[in-house]
Amino acid sequence: MAETAGRKKKKKPRRFYDYSLLFTIIFLTVFGLIMIYSSSSYSAQLDGRPPSYYMERQGKIALAGFLAMLVVSKMDYHFFAKFTIPAIVVSYVCVILVNFTPLGIEANGKKRWLGVGSASFQPAELVKVTVILVMAVMITRLGKKVDEWRSWGIMAVLLLPLALLVTMNNLSSGIIICGIAFVMMFIACKKKWPFVTCVLLAAAAMVFAPPVAMALESAGILHDYQLSRILVWKSPESYPQDGGYQVLQGLYAIGSGGLLGKGLGQSIQKLSFLPEPQNDMIFSVICEELGLFGAVSVILIFLFMIYRFMLISGNAPDLFGAMLVIGVLAHIAIQVILNIAVVTNVIPNTGITLPFISYGGTSVLFLMLEMGIVLSVSNQIKLEK
Repeated sequence: MAETAGRKKKKKPRRFYDYSLLFTIIFLTVFGLIMIYSSSSYSAQLDGRPPSYYMERQGKIALAGFLAMLVVSKMDYHFFAKFTIPAIVVSYVCVILVNFTPLGIEANGKKRWLGVGSASFQPAELVKVTVILVMAVMITRLGKKVDEWRSWGIMAVLLLPLALLVTMNNLSSGIIICGIAFVMMFIACKKKWPFVTCVLLAAAAMVFAPPVAMALESAGILHDYQLSRILVWKSPESYPQDGGYQVLQGLYAIGSGGLLGKGLGQSIQKLSFLPEPQNDMIFSVICEELGLFGAVSVILIFLFMIYRFMLISGNAPDLFGAMLVIGVLAHIAIQVILNIAVVTNVIPNTGITLPFISYGGTSVLFLMLEMGIVLSVSNQIKLEK
């Protein structure tokens, strides 16, 4: 008895939980709801809906996603590796259904939504999570063999057709999916020259975008509307009533905001000048109402989120956890950069949302699930041995 009592009880190691990231997610989501209300209240009333219509819809889905995030964050992230094959199969099925069956809902000439009755979602958002999971599993299992061309070929055969199916009707999501895979492989591989070569080729394509786009359109790779976006990007003022209208109205909003903005809710461009301001162009409304100060603050908050991702991935218990976080980091970083670049006309308009802030139920739901995975990795970090 005395010997038993004298033994020291073995303490369980305390585990880390990134509350800084959690509070950042809450702040961005709440800020997004405020900006959705500000940017959409006028257009909602024009459609005969309550001014808070879009905010309420987004808020309900964001709340459901937040609760799911908390549940996922308390699970062991290794459990998700079991869903690799089902995730690939479901992703392929959903993308094929949206592209080649009547279940695909067409809007603005593009089929991006899969719908049954009143329920609908964007399969592209599911594919992003699938690519993160599959890449993390394969990189972990391949180990040092990840540098071999054979390994690259296996990944390409498995995921490239999926990315191409998404790109058929959703170029922006296709770019993000390829970008996620690119960043994860860049981090995992020792040989860097193939990635540097790809970046140089992409830069050259940007410089010579119009002739390259015309050649791709002639070959049937690009659609007419995608070619027109590139031409509009180079000279939006030449298409003031056509493809360049949205770009020009967004730039007017950014320019009129000044240093501190016109004040929350005081945007002029959202009054039927800027099409669907609560979606892809919400950053321009932020610039107009909150000015340069608000725009820079939003960017800094995203940078802080990326910093937390880097901290978690650097201290992850194993390679699988680190790669999961790197994949989510790549997704958020690429999507934020592309959205702001589109709004400021640095790149052609690709129709991409600003994470946590733009209106989009499917987007915020799957983003919350990704945040749950990141928090799950953070929760497995031991603070003491």
